[in-house]
Amino acid sequence: MELGRLEYLQALVTEFQVTDSPEAKEQVLANLANFAYDPKNYEYLRQLQVLDLFLDMLTEDNETLVEFAIGGLCNLCLDKTNKEYILEANGVEPIINCLSSSNEETVVSAVTTLMFLTTPQSRHQTTALPVVECMLRFSLSANRRLSNLASLFLEDYCTPPQVEEARNLSKHTAVGIPLPKD
Repeated sequence: MELGRLEYLQALVTEFQVTDSPEAKEQVLANLANFAYDPKNYEYLRQLQVLDLFLDMLTEDNETLVEFAIGGLCNLCLDKTNKEYILEANGVEPIINCLSSSNEETVVSAVTTLMFLTTPQSRHQTTALPVVECMLRFSLSANRRLSNLASLFLEDYCTPPQVEEARNLSKHTAVGIPLPKD
């Protein structure tokens, strides 16, 4: 059974690599993101370099591919080995860039992924001033899901001085990351 699982995941990765159909790529990436939810698949997904595939897809123009890639990373990053890999692969920056998506699911997954990736060593990246400013804006969103998640991020992952500094900066600028569309 276990060998069958690896072979099936390999077939998905191969299909993603060889297909020219955007719809097929989206479906395969969605399947890989769903398989990333099960810890039984973590080792196989690492072996097949699916973490790199997800990280690469974060910069695609296709919003659906970005949504599934950040969802897959969100599913994988609770695992310590996967978390370390994402951090060492400089994955925080492209994840932060997902905060500017107009796709609500992408933004929610990006916020959650940043939470899961926060360690004493990565905190300076995951709670950088632009991220805290963005979370302050999201906390004011009419979208309850996003506002609650952002408020949790600010309370649990940021220090009061970080939040205060971001508040002070936000008072002096109208430029910011746009809120996702509902």
